[in-house]
Amino acid sequence: MPKTDQGKLKITLKGPEVLNNPRFNKGSAFTREERDQLGLRGRLPFAVDTLEEQVERAYMQYKSRESNILKNSFLSSMKSQNWTLYYALLSKYLVEMFPIVYTPTEADAISDYSHLFRRSEGLYLSPPEYGKMEEDFLDACEGRELDLIVVSDGEAILGIGDQGSGGIGISSAKAVIYTLAAGIDPAKALAVTLDVGTNNEDLLKDDLYVGYREKRLRGDKYDEFVDKFVGLVKKHQPKCLLHFEDFGVTNAQRLLAKYRDQHSVFNDDIQGTGAVTLAALQAAIAVTKTKLSDQRIVIYGSGSAGLGIARQLRDAIIMESNDDKKADAKQASSQFWLMDKYGLIKKSLGKDKIRDEIEGDFIRTEEEWGSGEEENGLLDVVKKVKPTVLIGTSTHAGAFTEDVVKEMAKHADRPIIFPLSNPTKKCEADPKDLNQWTDGKALMATGSPFDPVDVPGKKKKYVVAECNNALIYPGLGLGSILSRSSKMTDSMIISGSKRLAELAPAIVKGDPDESLLPDFGDAPKVNFEVALAVLKAAQKDKVAREEDVPEDEEGLRKWAEGRSWKAQYWEYEYDPEGVR
Repeated sequence: MPKTDQGKLKITLKGPEVLNNPRFNKGSAFTREERDQLGLRGRLPFAVDTLEEQVERAYMQYKSRESNILKNSFLSSMKSQNWTLYYALLSKYLVEMFPIVYTPTEADAISDYSHLFRRSEGLYLSPPEYGKMEEDFLDACEGRELDLIVVSDGEAILGIGDQGSGGIGISSAKAVIYTLAAGIDPAKALAVTLDVGTNNEDLLKDDLYVGYREKRLRGDKYDEFVDKFVGLVKKHQPKCLLHFEDFGVTNAQRLLAKYRDQHSVFNDDIQGTGAVTLAALQAAIAVTKTKLSDQRIVIYGSGSAGLGIARQLRDAIIMESNDDKKADAKQASSQFWLMDKYGLIKKSLGKDKIRDEIEGDFIRTEEEWGSGEEENGLLDVVKKVKPTVLIGTSTHAGAFTEDVVKEMAKHADRPIIFPLSNPTKKCEADPKDLNQWTDGKALMATGSPFDPVDVPGKKKKYVVAECNNALIYPGLGLGSILSRSSKMTDSMIISGSKRLAELAPAIVKGDPDESLLPDFGDAPKVNFEVALAVLKAAQKDKVAREEDVPEDEEGLRKWAEGRSWKAQYWEYEYDPEGVR
Protein backbone atom coordinates (compact mmCIF):
# COMPACT_ATOMS: atom_id res chain seq x y z
CA MET A 1 0.00 0.00 0.00
CA PRO A 2 1.27 3.52 -0.78
CA LYS A 3 3.07 5.12 2.13
CA THR A 4 4.90 8.40 2.79
CA ASP A 5 8.62 8.61 3.52
CA GLN A 6 7.66 8.67 7.22
CA GLY A 7 5.81 5.35 6.87
CA LYS A 8 2.35 6.89 7.01
CA LEU A 9 -0.37 5.20 4.98
CA LYS A 10 -1.85 7.33 2.22
CA ILE A 11 -5.64 7.13 2.10
CA THR A 12 -8.22 8.92 0.00
CA LEU A 13 -11.06 8.81 2.53
CA LYS A 14 -12.21 11.77 4.63
CA GLY A 15 -14.90 12.57 7.17
CA PRO A 16 -17.77 10.05 7.46
CA GLU A 17 -16.20 7.90 4.75
CA VAL A 18 -13.21 6.98 6.90
CA LEU A 19 -15.30 6.61 10.07
CA ASN A 20 -17.69 4.24 8.28
CA ASN A 21 -14.93 2.11 6.76
CA PRO A 22 -14.02 -0.71 9.21
CA ARG A 23 -10.69 -1.27 7.49
CA PHE A 24 -9.44 2.27 8.20
CA ASN A 25 -11.58 3.49 11.10
CA LYS A 26 -9.64 4.12 14.32
CA GLY A 27 -12.46 5.72 16.30
CA SER A 28 -11.12 7.66 19.28
CA ALA A 29 -7.53 6.70 18.35
CA PHE A 30 -7.20 9.18 15.45
CA THR A 31 -4.41 11.63 16.29
CA ARG A 32 -4.86 15.41 16.32
CA GLU A 33 -2.96 15.66 13.02
CA GLU A 34 -5.12 12.96 11.41
CA ARG A 35 -8.30 14.65 12.62
CA ASP A 36 -7.20 17.89 10.97
CA GLN A 37 -6.23 16.25 7.67
CA LEU A 38 -9.14 13.85 7.38
CA GLY A 39 -11.94 16.21 8.39
CA LEU A 40 -12.62 14.47 11.69
CA ARG A 41 -12.21 17.39 14.11
CA GLY A 42 -15.53 17.81 15.90
CA ARG A 43 -16.74 14.38 14.77
CA LEU A 44 -15.00 12.59 17.68
CA PRO A 45 -14.69 13.14 21.45
CA PHE A 46 -11.68 15.27 22.36
CA ALA A 47 -9.47 12.62 24.01
CA VAL A 48 -7.10 10.53 21.87
CA ASP A 49 -7.03 6.91 23.02
CA THR A 50 -4.44 4.21 22.47
CA LEU A 51 -5.51 0.88 21.00
CA GLU A 52 -4.88 -0.73 24.39
CA GLU A 53 -7.27 1.71 26.07
CA GLN A 54 -9.89 1.01 23.43
CA VAL A 55 -9.50 -2.75 23.96
CA GLU A 56 -10.11 -2.43 27.70
CA ARG A 57 -13.19 -0.25 27.14
CA ALA A 58 -14.51 -2.73 24.58
CA TYR A 59 -13.87 -5.64 26.95
CA MET A 60 -15.92 -3.94 29.68
CA GLN A 61 -18.74 -3.43 27.19
CA TYR A 62 -18.46 -7.08 26.09
CA LYS A 63 -18.63 -8.35 29.69
CA SER A 64 -21.77 -6.29 30.33
CA ARG A 65 -23.73 -8.35 27.78
CA GLU A 66 -25.75 -10.87 29.74
CA SER A 67 -25.88 -13.79 27.27
CA ASN A 68 -23.49 -15.37 24.81
CA ILE A 69 -25.69 -14.50 21.84
CA LEU A 70 -25.68 -10.83 22.92
CA LYS A 71 -21.89 -10.99 23.24
CA ASN A 72 -21.75 -12.48 19.73
CA SER A 73 -23.93 -9.65 18.44
CA PHE A 74 -21.73 -7.05 20.17
CA LEU A 75 -18.59 -8.47 18.55
CA SER A 76 -20.26 -8.63 15.13
CA SER A 77 -21.20 -4.98 15.47
CA MET A 78 -17.64 -4.07 16.43
CA LYS A 79 -16.29 -5.97 13.42
CA SER A 80 -18.49 -3.90 11.11
CA GLN A 81 -17.10 -0.70 12.65
CA ASN A 82 -13.38 -1.23 13.32
CA TRP A 83 -11.37 -4.28 12.20
CA THR A 84 -8.24 -3.42 14.13
CA LEU A 85 -10.04 -3.02 17.46
CA TYR A 86 -12.10 -6.16 16.82
CA TYR A 87 -9.07 -8.36 16.16
CA ALA A 88 -6.99 -6.76 18.93
CA LEU A 89 -9.77 -7.55 21.42
CA LEU A 90 -10.18 -11.13 20.18
CA SER A 91 -6.43 -11.73 20.16
CA LYS A 92 -6.07 -10.62 23.78
CA TYR A 93 -8.99 -12.75 24.98
CA LEU A 94 -8.76 -15.53 22.38
CA VAL A 95 -9.58 -18.53 24.59
CA GLU A 96 -12.48 -16.74 26.28
CA MET A 97 -14.04 -15.36 23.09
CA PHE A 98 -13.44 -18.21 20.64
CA PRO A 99 -16.64 -20.06 21.70
CA ILE A 100 -18.53 -16.80 21.16
CA VAL A 101 -17.33 -16.06 17.62
CA TYR A 102 -17.35 -19.73 16.61
CA THR A 103 -18.94 -22.90 17.94
CA PRO A 104 -21.20 -23.13 19.90
CA THR A 105 -22.53 -19.55 19.96
CA GLU A 106 -22.06 -18.82 16.27
CA ALA A 107 -24.38 -21.77 15.52
CA ASP A 108 -27.13 -20.00 17.47
CA ALA A 109 -26.47 -16.76 15.60
CA ILE A 110 -26.59 -18.54 12.23
CA SER A 111 -29.83 -20.36 13.08
CA ASP A 112 -31.41 -16.95 13.76
CA TYR A 113 -29.57 -15.18 10.94
CA SER A 114 -32.62 -13.72 9.20
CA HIS A 115 -33.91 -12.21 12.44
CA LEU A 116 -30.52 -10.78 13.43
CA PHE A 117 -29.55 -9.52 9.95
CA ARG A 118 -28.32 -5.93 9.84
CA ARG A 119 -25.70 -5.66 7.11
CA SER A 120 -23.81 -7.71 4.52
CA GLU A 121 -20.97 -9.97 5.63
CA GLY A 122 -19.64 -10.90 2.19
CA LEU A 123 -20.84 -12.13 -1.20
CA TYR A 124 -24.25 -13.79 -1.66
CA LEU A 125 -24.80 -15.75 -4.89
CA SER A 126 -28.18 -17.25 -5.86
CA PRO A 127 -29.55 -19.14 -8.90
CA PRO A 128 -31.92 -16.38 -10.17
CA GLU A 129 -28.83 -14.16 -10.67
CA TYR A 130 -26.71 -16.88 -12.26
CA GLY A 131 -26.17 -14.81 -15.41
CA LYS A 132 -24.77 -11.91 -13.37
CA MET A 133 -22.47 -14.01 -11.18
CA GLU A 134 -19.25 -12.80 -12.80
CA GLU A 135 -20.32 -9.17 -12.52
CA ASP A 136 -21.18 -9.64 -8.83
CA PHE A 137 -17.96 -11.53 -8.13
CA LEU A 138 -15.83 -8.84 -9.74
CA ASP A 139 -17.70 -6.13 -7.83
CA ALA A 140 -16.85 -7.89 -4.53
CA CYS A 141 -13.19 -8.29 -5.53
CA GLU A 142 -12.64 -4.93 -7.22
CA GLY A 143 -9.07 -3.75 -6.76
CA ARG A 144 -8.24 -6.65 -4.45
CA GLU A 145 -5.80 -9.52 -4.84
CA LEU A 146 -7.33 -12.03 -2.45
CA ASP A 147 -5.40 -14.54 -0.37
CA LEU A 148 -8.48 -16.41 0.86
CA ILE A 149 -12.05 -17.16 -0.17
CA VAL A 150 -14.23 -19.14 2.28
CA VAL A 151 -17.40 -20.52 0.71
CA SER A 152 -20.35 -22.50 2.09
CA ASP A 153 -23.67 -23.60 0.62
CA GLY A 154 -25.15 -23.69 4.13
CA GLU A 155 -26.35 -27.28 4.02
CA ALA A 156 -24.49 -28.77 7.01
CA ILE A 157 -23.76 -25.96 9.46
CA LEU A 158 -22.03 -26.74 12.78
CA GLY A 159 -24.24 -29.68 13.65
CA ILE A 160 -27.48 -27.69 13.14
CA GLY A 161 -27.96 -28.67 9.51
CA ASP A 162 -29.42 -26.70 6.59
CA GLN A 163 -29.37 -22.95 7.28
CA GLY A 164 -29.73 -21.61 3.73
CA SER A 165 -28.37 -18.10 3.30
CA GLY A 166 -27.24 -18.14 6.94
CA GLY A 167 -24.26 -20.09 5.63
CA ILE A 168 -22.54 -16.73 5.16
CA GLY A 169 -22.11 -16.71 8.95
CA ILE A 170 -19.88 -19.77 8.96
CA SER A 171 -17.85 -18.48 6.00
CA SER A 172 -17.31 -15.20 7.82
CA ALA A 173 -16.42 -16.92 11.12
CA LYS A 174 -13.84 -19.16 9.43
CA ALA A 175 -12.24 -16.13 7.76
CA VAL A 176 -12.02 -14.45 11.17
CA ILE A 177 -10.16 -17.45 12.61
CA TYR A 178 -7.72 -17.38 9.67
CA THR A 179 -6.89 -13.80 10.68
CA LEU A 180 -6.65 -14.56 14.41
CA ALA A 181 -4.64 -17.78 14.13
CA ALA A 182 -2.68 -17.27 10.90
CA GLY A 183 -2.41 -13.52 10.38
CA ILE A 184 -4.38 -13.40 7.12
CA ASP A 185 -5.15 -9.78 6.18
CA PRO A 186 -8.96 -9.39 6.52
CA ALA A 187 -8.86 -7.06 3.51
CA LYS A 188 -7.58 -10.00 1.45
CA ALA A 189 -10.28 -12.44 2.56
CA LEU A 190 -13.80 -12.87 1.20
CA ALA A 191 -16.72 -14.78 2.76
CA VAL A 192 -19.16 -16.27 0.24
CA THR A 193 -22.44 -18.14 0.49
CA LEU A 194 -23.82 -20.10 -2.45
CA ASP A 195 -27.46 -19.54 -1.54
CA VAL A 196 -28.93 -22.34 -3.65
CA GLY A 197 -32.11 -22.66 -1.59
CA THR A 198 -32.93 -24.59 1.55
CA ASN A 199 -34.82 -27.71 2.57
CA ASN A 200 -35.31 -26.29 6.07
CA GLU A 201 -39.10 -25.93 6.28
CA ASP A 202 -38.86 -23.52 9.21
CA LEU A 203 -36.85 -21.12 7.07
CA LEU A 204 -39.12 -21.51 4.03
CA LYS A 205 -42.14 -20.65 6.19
CA ASP A 206 -40.43 -17.74 7.97
CA ASP A 207 -41.72 -14.43 6.62
CA LEU A 208 -38.44 -12.77 7.62
CA TYR A 209 -36.17 -15.28 5.85
CA VAL A 210 -33.64 -13.26 3.83
CA GLY A 211 -32.45 -16.04 1.51
CA TYR A 212 -33.53 -17.68 -1.74
CA ARG A 213 -36.94 -19.10 -0.81
CA GLU A 214 -36.88 -22.34 -2.82
CA LYS A 215 -35.99 -25.98 -2.27
CA ARG A 216 -32.29 -26.76 -2.61
CA LEU A 217 -30.83 -26.94 -6.08
CA ARG A 218 -29.70 -30.49 -6.84
CA GLY A 219 -28.15 -32.54 -9.63
CA ASP A 220 -26.70 -31.02 -12.79
CA LYS A 221 -28.03 -27.51 -12.07
CA TYR A 222 -26.29 -27.47 -8.69
CA ASP A 223 -23.03 -28.71 -10.23
CA GLU A 224 -23.27 -26.09 -12.98
CA PHE A 225 -23.78 -23.33 -10.38
CA VAL A 226 -20.81 -24.42 -8.24
CA ASP A 227 -18.66 -24.94 -11.33
CA LYS A 228 -19.29 -21.41 -12.54
CA PHE A 229 -18.30 -20.00 -9.16
CA VAL A 230 -15.09 -22.04 -8.97
CA GLY A 231 -14.33 -21.04 -12.55
CA LEU A 232 -14.55 -17.37 -11.57
CA VAL A 233 -12.17 -17.94 -8.66
CA LYS A 234 -9.68 -19.67 -10.96
CA LYS A 235 -10.00 -16.93 -13.59
CA HIS A 236 -9.91 -13.79 -11.44
CA GLN A 237 -8.17 -14.91 -8.21
CA PRO A 238 -5.86 -17.71 -9.41
CA LYS A 239 -3.45 -17.47 -6.46
CA CYS A 240 -5.93 -17.49 -3.59
CA LEU A 241 -6.85 -20.40 -1.34
CA LEU A 242 -10.44 -21.61 -1.82
CA HIS A 243 -11.79 -23.03 1.45
CA PHE A 244 -14.98 -25.13 1.25
CA GLU A 245 -16.96 -25.19 4.51
CA ASP A 246 -20.04 -27.09 5.76
CA PHE A 247 -21.21 -28.56 2.46
CA GLY A 248 -23.59 -31.52 2.77
CA VAL A 249 -22.30 -35.09 2.96
CA THR A 250 -23.41 -35.85 -0.61
CA ASN A 251 -21.38 -32.95 -2.01
CA ALA A 252 -18.40 -32.29 0.27
CA GLN A 253 -16.05 -35.11 -0.78
CA ARG A 254 -17.28 -35.08 -4.37
CA LEU A 255 -16.52 -31.38 -4.85
CA LEU A 256 -13.15 -31.68 -3.13
CA ALA A 257 -12.16 -34.54 -5.41
CA LYS A 258 -13.37 -32.62 -8.46
CA TYR A 259 -11.47 -29.38 -7.84
CA ARG A 260 -8.43 -30.22 -5.70
CA ASP A 261 -6.14 -30.70 -8.72
CA GLN A 262 -7.47 -27.59 -10.50
CA HIS A 263 -6.80 -24.98 -7.80
CA SER A 264 -5.57 -24.60 -4.23
CA VAL A 265 -8.69 -26.04 -2.57
CA PHE A 266 -9.25 -27.13 1.02
CA ASN A 267 -12.23 -28.62 2.88
CA ASP A 268 -11.93 -28.24 6.64
CA ASP A 269 -14.70 -30.72 7.48
CA ILE A 270 -12.83 -33.45 5.63
CA GLN A 271 -9.16 -32.50 5.55
CA GLY A 272 -8.96 -30.28 8.64
CA THR A 273 -10.67 -32.81 10.89
CA GLY A 274 -8.51 -35.56 9.43
CA ALA A 275 -5.33 -33.50 9.84
CA VAL A 276 -5.82 -32.57 13.50
CA THR A 277 -6.83 -36.15 14.34
CA LEU A 278 -3.74 -37.43 12.55
CA ALA A 279 -1.59 -35.04 14.61
CA ALA A 280 -3.09 -36.30 17.87
CA LEU A 281 -2.61 -39.91 16.74
CA GLN A 282 1.00 -39.26 15.73
CA ALA A 283 1.65 -37.85 19.21
CA ALA A 284 -0.05 -40.87 20.80
CA ILE A 285 1.97 -43.42 18.84
CA ALA A 286 5.13 -41.52 19.73
CA VAL A 287 4.16 -42.14 23.36
CA THR A 288 3.55 -45.84 22.67
CA LYS A 289 6.75 -46.06 20.56
CA THR A 290 4.89 -47.77 17.71
CA LYS A 291 4.21 -46.84 14.07
CA LEU A 292 1.13 -45.84 12.11
CA SER A 293 1.44 -49.05 10.15
CA ASP A 294 1.14 -51.03 13.43
CA GLN A 295 -2.31 -49.68 14.28
CA ARG A 296 -5.72 -51.38 14.00
CA ILE A 297 -8.22 -48.54 13.76
CA VAL A 298 -11.97 -48.68 14.39
CA ILE A 299 -13.91 -45.56 13.36
CA TYR A 300 -17.38 -45.40 14.85
CA GLY A 301 -19.35 -42.98 12.63
CA SER A 302 -18.67 -42.79 8.90
CA GLY A 303 -20.07 -39.43 7.81
CA SER A 304 -17.93 -36.66 6.32
CA ALA A 305 -15.77 -36.38 9.45
CA GLY A 306 -15.24 -40.11 9.93
CA LEU A 307 -14.47 -40.73 6.28
CA GLY A 308 -12.19 -37.70 6.18
CA ILE A 309 -10.25 -39.03 9.15
CA ALA A 310 -10.00 -42.51 7.61
CA ARG A 311 -8.70 -41.14 4.32
CA GLN A 312 -6.21 -38.82 6.03
CA LEU A 313 -4.83 -41.56 8.26
CA ARG A 314 -4.66 -43.97 5.33
CA ASP A 315 -2.75 -41.41 3.23
CA ALA A 316 -0.31 -40.91 6.09
CA ILE A 317 0.24 -44.66 6.41
CA ILE A 318 1.02 -44.86 2.69
CA MET A 319 3.35 -41.86 2.78
CA GLU A 320 5.23 -42.86 5.91
CA SER A 321 5.83 -46.45 4.82
CA ASN A 322 9.47 -46.99 3.88
CA ASP A 323 10.45 -46.71 0.22
CA ASP A 324 11.35 -50.35 -0.39
CA LYS A 325 8.01 -51.60 0.91
CA LYS A 326 5.58 -48.77 0.34
CA ALA A 327 1.98 -49.56 1.33
CA ASP A 328 -0.66 -49.23 -1.34
CA ALA A 329 -4.19 -47.94 -0.73
CA LYS A 330 -5.68 -51.42 -0.41
CA GLN A 331 -3.10 -52.57 2.12
CA ALA A 332 -3.37 -49.36 4.16
CA SER A 333 -7.18 -49.47 4.06
CA SER A 334 -7.10 -52.95 5.57
CA GLN A 335 -6.04 -51.36 8.88
CA PHE A 336 -9.47 -49.69 9.19
CA TRP A 337 -12.86 -50.95 10.35
CA LEU A 338 -15.59 -48.38 9.66
CA MET A 339 -18.97 -48.41 11.37
CA ASP A 340 -22.24 -46.53 10.92
CA LYS A 341 -25.87 -46.95 12.03
CA TYR A 342 -25.99 -50.42 10.44
CA GLY A 343 -22.90 -51.57 12.30
CA LEU A 344 -19.68 -52.62 10.61
CA ILE A 345 -19.60 -51.57 6.97
CA LYS A 346 -19.34 -54.83 5.02
CA LYS A 347 -20.47 -56.07 1.64
CA SER A 348 -23.25 -58.24 3.05
CA LEU A 349 -25.15 -55.09 4.05
CA GLY A 350 -25.99 -54.51 0.39
CA LYS A 351 -25.61 -51.40 -1.74
CA ASP A 352 -28.73 -49.73 -0.32
CA LYS A 353 -27.07 -49.55 3.13
CA ILE A 354 -23.59 -48.48 2.00
CA ARG A 355 -23.17 -44.87 0.91
CA ASP A 356 -21.57 -44.18 -2.45
CA GLU A 357 -18.88 -42.03 -0.80
CA ILE A 358 -17.33 -45.04 0.97
CA GLU A 359 -14.48 -46.52 -1.07
CA GLY A 360 -14.49 -50.24 -1.73
CA ASP A 361 -11.17 -50.79 0.04
CA PHE A 362 -12.82 -49.75 3.34
CA ILE A 363 -15.69 -52.23 2.96
CA ARG A 364 -15.15 -55.55 4.72
CA THR A 365 -15.77 -58.75 2.76
CA GLU A 366 -17.89 -61.76 3.67
CA GLU A 367 -14.74 -63.94 3.58
CA GLU A 368 -13.19 -62.11 6.49
CA TRP A 369 -16.33 -61.23 8.44
CA GLY A 370 -19.19 -63.51 7.43
CA SER A 371 -22.42 -62.67 5.69
CA GLY A 372 -24.89 -62.58 8.61
CA GLU A 373 -26.18 -59.68 10.71
CA GLU A 374 -24.67 -61.13 13.88
CA GLU A 375 -21.44 -59.85 15.43
CA ASN A 376 -21.91 -56.44 13.88
CA GLY A 377 -22.10 -54.14 16.92
CA LEU A 378 -19.26 -52.11 18.39
CA LEU A 379 -18.48 -54.60 21.17
CA ASP A 380 -18.47 -57.46 18.63
CA VAL A 381 -16.09 -55.54 16.38
CA VAL A 382 -13.77 -54.65 19.26
CA LYS A 383 -13.65 -58.28 20.41
CA LYS A 384 -12.76 -59.53 16.94
CA VAL A 385 -10.47 -56.70 15.71
CA LYS A 386 -8.64 -55.99 18.99
CA PRO A 387 -8.10 -52.36 17.96
CA THR A 388 -5.29 -50.16 19.17
CA VAL A 389 -7.20 -47.02 18.14
CA LEU A 390 -10.91 -46.23 18.62
CA ILE A 391 -12.27 -43.01 17.10
CA GLY A 392 -15.83 -41.72 17.53
CA THR A 393 -17.51 -39.36 15.05
CA SER A 394 -21.05 -40.69 15.48
CA THR A 395 -22.78 -38.09 17.73
CA HIS A 396 -24.00 -41.22 19.60
CA ALA A 397 -23.64 -40.20 23.24
CA GLY A 398 -22.16 -42.88 25.48
CA ALA A 399 -21.43 -45.30 22.62
CA PHE A 400 -18.03 -46.18 24.10
CA THR A 401 -19.40 -48.18 27.01
CA GLU A 402 -17.48 -49.71 29.89
CA ASP A 403 -17.70 -53.15 28.26
CA VAL A 404 -16.31 -51.84 24.96
CA VAL A 405 -13.46 -49.91 26.59
CA LYS A 406 -12.43 -52.70 28.96
CA GLU A 407 -12.47 -55.19 26.09
CA MET A 408 -10.19 -52.89 24.08
CA ALA A 409 -7.85 -52.43 27.07
CA LYS A 410 -7.36 -56.21 27.29
CA HIS A 411 -5.39 -56.17 24.05
CA ALA A 412 -3.79 -52.69 24.00
CA ASP A 413 -1.19 -51.61 26.56
CA ARG A 414 -2.03 -47.93 25.94
CA PRO A 415 -5.45 -47.84 24.19
CA ILE A 416 -5.80 -44.73 22.02
CA ILE A 417 -9.39 -43.50 22.34
CA PHE A 418 -10.69 -40.36 20.61
CA PRO A 419 -14.41 -39.59 21.27
CA LEU A 420 -14.59 -36.64 18.88
CA SER A 421 -18.32 -35.93 18.51
CA ASN A 422 -19.58 -32.41 19.27
CA PRO A 423 -21.16 -30.93 21.31
CA THR A 424 -20.23 -32.40 24.68
CA LYS A 425 -23.67 -33.95 25.19
CA LYS A 426 -23.12 -36.06 22.03
CA CYS A 427 -19.63 -37.25 22.95
CA GLU A 428 -19.12 -41.03 22.79
CA ALA A 429 -17.58 -41.15 26.29
CA ASP A 430 -16.49 -38.94 29.16
CA PRO A 431 -12.67 -38.94 29.54
CA LYS A 432 -12.89 -39.48 33.30
CA ASP A 433 -14.75 -42.75 32.65
CA LEU A 434 -12.26 -43.82 29.97
CA ASN A 435 -9.41 -43.16 32.36
CA GLN A 436 -11.06 -45.15 35.14
CA TRP A 437 -12.02 -48.10 32.92
CA THR A 438 -8.44 -48.41 31.59
CA ASP A 439 -6.67 -47.84 34.93
CA GLY A 440 -5.23 -44.59 33.60
CA LYS A 441 -3.69 -46.14 30.49
CA ALA A 442 -5.90 -44.52 27.84
CA LEU A 443 -4.39 -41.88 25.56
CA MET A 444 -7.23 -39.49 24.79
CA ALA A 445 -8.34 -36.63 22.59
CA THR A 446 -11.86 -35.21 22.38
CA GLY A 447 -13.86 -32.97 20.06
CA SER A 448 -14.94 -30.66 22.89
CA PRO A 449 -12.89 -29.22 25.76
CA PHE A 450 -12.75 -31.32 28.95
CA ASP A 451 -11.04 -30.62 32.25
CA PRO A 452 -7.96 -32.71 33.21
CA VAL A 453 -8.91 -36.03 34.80
CA ASP A 454 -7.52 -37.94 37.76
CA VAL A 455 -5.07 -40.73 37.00
CA PRO A 456 -5.66 -43.85 39.14
CA GLY A 457 -2.73 -44.44 41.48
CA LYS A 458 -1.11 -41.07 40.75
CA LYS A 459 -1.36 -37.64 42.34
CA LYS A 460 -1.14 -35.87 38.95
CA LYS A 461 -3.87 -35.38 36.37
CA TYR A 462 -4.09 -36.41 32.72
CA VAL A 463 -4.54 -33.46 30.33
CA VAL A 464 -7.16 -34.26 27.68
CA ALA A 465 -6.28 -32.96 24.21
CA GLU A 466 -8.97 -31.08 22.32
CA CYS A 467 -9.02 -31.97 18.61
CA ASN A 468 -9.81 -28.41 17.59
CA ASN A 469 -9.44 -27.87 13.84
CA ALA A 470 -8.38 -24.29 14.52
CA LEU A 471 -5.04 -25.68 15.72
CA ILE A 472 -4.19 -26.67 12.15
CA TYR A 473 -6.41 -25.47 9.31
CA PRO A 474 -5.29 -21.81 9.51
CA GLY A 475 -1.68 -23.01 9.31
CA LEU A 476 -2.42 -25.33 6.39
CA GLY A 477 -4.08 -22.43 4.61
CA LEU A 478 -1.28 -20.00 5.45
CA GLY A 479 1.32 -22.43 4.12
CA SER A 480 -0.57 -22.64 0.84
CA ILE A 481 -0.93 -18.86 0.68
CA LEU A 482 2.72 -18.14 1.47
CA SER A 483 3.89 -20.63 -1.15
CA ARG A 484 1.18 -19.60 -3.64
CA SER A 485 0.69 -23.33 -4.20
CA SER A 486 -1.21 -24.41 -7.28
CA LYS A 487 -2.96 -27.04 -5.16
CA MET A 488 -3.05 -28.46 -1.63
CA THR A 489 -1.28 -31.83 -1.79
CA ASP A 490 -1.60 -34.73 0.62
CA SER A 491 2.02 -34.36 1.67
CA MET A 492 1.44 -30.67 2.52
CA ILE A 493 -1.36 -31.67 4.90
CA ILE A 494 0.56 -34.59 6.39
CA SER A 495 3.66 -32.41 6.89
CA GLY A 496 1.51 -29.86 8.76
CA SER A 497 0.04 -32.65 10.92
CA LYS A 498 3.47 -34.01 11.72
CA ARG A 499 4.69 -30.57 12.81
CA LEU A 500 1.64 -30.09 15.02
CA ALA A 501 2.27 -33.47 16.66
CA GLU A 502 5.88 -32.46 17.40
CA LEU A 503 4.55 -29.45 19.34
CA ALA A 504 2.30 -31.56 21.60
CA PRO A 505 3.16 -31.13 25.32
CA ALA A 506 3.29 -34.93 25.69
CA ILE A 507 6.18 -34.93 23.20
CA VAL A 508 7.86 -31.63 24.09
CA LYS A 509 7.86 -32.43 27.83
CA GLY A 510 8.32 -36.18 27.42
CA ASP A 511 5.36 -36.78 29.74
CA PRO A 512 2.60 -39.18 28.53
CA ASP A 513 0.12 -37.60 30.96
CA GLU A 514 0.39 -34.27 29.13
CA SER A 515 -1.84 -33.33 26.22
CA LEU A 516 -1.51 -34.95 22.78
CA LEU A 517 -2.08 -31.52 21.21
CA PRO A 518 -1.01 -27.97 22.09
CA ASP A 519 -3.34 -25.71 24.06
CA PHE A 520 -5.72 -23.65 21.94
CA GLY A 521 -4.34 -20.48 23.50
CA ASP A 522 -1.14 -21.18 21.54
CA ALA A 523 -3.01 -21.42 18.21
CA PRO A 524 -1.24 -18.44 16.53
CA LYS A 525 2.26 -19.76 17.35
CA VAL A 526 1.33 -23.33 16.47
CA ASN A 527 -0.27 -22.44 13.14
CA PHE A 528 2.82 -20.44 12.15
CA GLU A 529 4.95 -23.54 12.66
CA VAL A 530 2.44 -25.64 10.71
CA ALA A 531 2.51 -23.10 7.88
CA LEU A 532 6.29 -23.27 7.54
CA ALA A 533 6.14 -27.07 7.30
CA VAL A 534 3.39 -26.83 4.67
CA LEU A 535 5.35 -24.27 2.65
CA LYS A 536 8.42 -26.51 2.58
CA ALA A 537 6.28 -29.48 1.50
CA ALA A 538 4.78 -27.38 -1.30
CA GLN A 539 8.27 -26.58 -2.52
CA LYS A 540 9.26 -30.25 -2.35
CA ASP A 541 6.12 -31.23 -4.28
CA LYS A 542 6.93 -28.54 -6.89
CA VAL A 543 3.52 -26.89 -6.54
CA ALA A 544 4.87 -23.66 -4.97
CA ARG A 545 4.69 -20.60 -7.24
CA GLU A 546 6.16 -17.96 -4.90
CA GLU A 547 9.70 -17.22 -6.09
CA ASP A 548 11.03 -14.90 -3.38
CA VAL A 549 11.16 -17.37 -0.49
CA PRO A 550 14.44 -17.32 1.48
CA GLU A 551 16.25 -20.66 1.64
CA ASP A 552 17.79 -20.35 5.12
CA GLU A 553 15.62 -21.06 8.16
CA GLU A 554 16.14 -17.71 9.89
CA GLY A 555 15.46 -15.77 6.71
CA LEU A 556 12.38 -17.87 5.98
CA ARG A 557 10.91 -17.16 9.39
CA LYS A 558 11.48 -13.42 9.15
CA TRP A 559 10.05 -13.39 5.62
CA ALA A 560 6.91 -15.27 6.73
CA GLU A 561 6.47 -13.11 9.84
CA GLY A 562 6.71 -10.00 7.67
CA ARG A 563 3.69 -11.18 5.68
CA SER A 564 1.50 -11.59 8.75
CA TRP A 565 -1.28 -9.06 9.34
CA LYS A 566 -1.34 -7.69 12.86
CA ALA A 567 -4.03 -5.73 14.69
CA GLN A 568 -2.26 -2.38 14.92
CA TYR A 569 -3.07 1.13 13.79
CA TRP A 570 -1.23 2.83 10.94
CA GLU A 571 -0.72 6.57 10.88
CA TYR A 572 -2.68 8.09 7.98
CA GLU A 573 -2.09 10.95 5.62
CA TYR A 574 -4.70 12.20 3.18
CA ASP A 575 -3.79 11.77 -0.50
CA PRO A 576 -6.30 11.80 -3.41
CA GLU A 577 -4.24 9.01 -5.01
CA GLY A 578 -4.05 6.86 -1.88
CA VAL A 579 -5.84 3.69 -0.79
CA ARG A 580 -9.61 3.70 -0.82
